[in-house]
Amino acid sequence: MSTSVLYMSMSLDGYTAGPSDDPDNPGGDGFMRLHEWYGFEASPPNTTGTGWGAHFIDEGNATGAVLAGRRTVEQVDHWGGNHHGVPIFVVSHRPPGPSVANYPLVTYVLDGIASAMAQAKAAAGDRNVMVHGAYTAQRALEAGVLDELQIHQIPVLFGGGRRLFDLLPSRIELEIVRVIDAPDATHIRYRVRH
Repeated sequence: MSTSVLYMSMSLDGYTAGPSDDPDNPGGDGFMRLHEWYGFEASPPNTTGTGWGAHFIDEGNATGAVLAGRRTVEQVDHWGGNHHGVPIFVVSHRPPGPSVANYPLVTYVLDGIASAMAQAKAAAGDRNVMVHGAYTAQRALEAGVLDELQIHQIPVLFGGGRRLFDLLPSRIELEIVRVIDAPDATHIRYRVRH
């Protein structure tokens, strides 16, 4: 059975994007600091090594579908229609723009997060669904359809930007599944207690 997993790098003070996050500055000021541990300071990223960046890229590439919000996918142009070759489900309140017709793996879901997650899990089969985006994660937690969170906690204080958990309607209990303490990040995997 498929499990939905949020993959997110976050500053110690809870930010997943820096100040001035907008379409002209995706991720905001200093955004790449949250992703240096992956090897993303190089272009293309170093994914052939044996470090934790390569491990988590391999883990992400083993997922069977992607679920993301419209703001996230539009900032990266829907990953060019190909996020490691799996279906991409976009939660939105309005239909996609015409350019999405060029991306056969991208499906816009207009009837809510629960429907989008059900479709993503069906497409993923026995593999996991990779969840992207702070707002999407908040809505999935609220709807009870997010199963796990893989948080890469980076030893930096941003002091401003976009927080991961700003808009939760109530307390949500988590269970720690795995902790990997590495020099560049602490990788904590949580299971949501439904």
